Amino acid sequence: MTSTALDPTLDLTLERVIRASPSSVWRAWTDPELLARWWVPAPMQTRVDRLDVRPGGGFVTSMREEAGEYVPHTDGIFLVVESERRLVFTNVIDSSWRPAQPEPVSMTAEIIFGEHAEGTAYRAIVRHRDPVARNLHQDLGFLDGWGSVTAALADLVEAGSAT
Repeated sequence: MTSTALDPTLDLTLERVIRASPSSVWRAWTDPELLARWWVPAPMQTRVDRLDVRPGGGFVTSMREEAGEYVPHTDGIFLVVESERRLVFTNVIDSSWRPAQPEPVSMTAEIIFGEHAEGTAYRAIVRHRDPVARNLHQDLGFLDGWGSVTAALADLVEAGSAT
């Protein structure tokens, strides 16, 4: 299965070369202990409540500031799982397989782990229902937020913590 064509009026993308193998980057995405170390921007903390990495499996995380209470962050399902190549998940269907209306924006995210001479060609494509949702996600700081967690992911795997 291949990804669908990009639509700049509906999709946001982020690309980066990560100097680690696709298997290391994949592991950082699919190991709950590693995912918790980079999934939200610092100094926020993540708790991985469910990470069932298979088509239809739940993807549920919570987050907190410092010693505060954990609050819901992600509640969705995986749609496509191609080991060490591609993950697709959505928050439009929650982990109980119920239709969802996630705040602040509904999305489907495709994460691609490509081969690169220096490690992994990492690409995140985040698809939205309409231009309003896409623009809202951009205005809320998509590039800063997804960029900072991708940098944290890169720091983790480039340091050899996910091998």
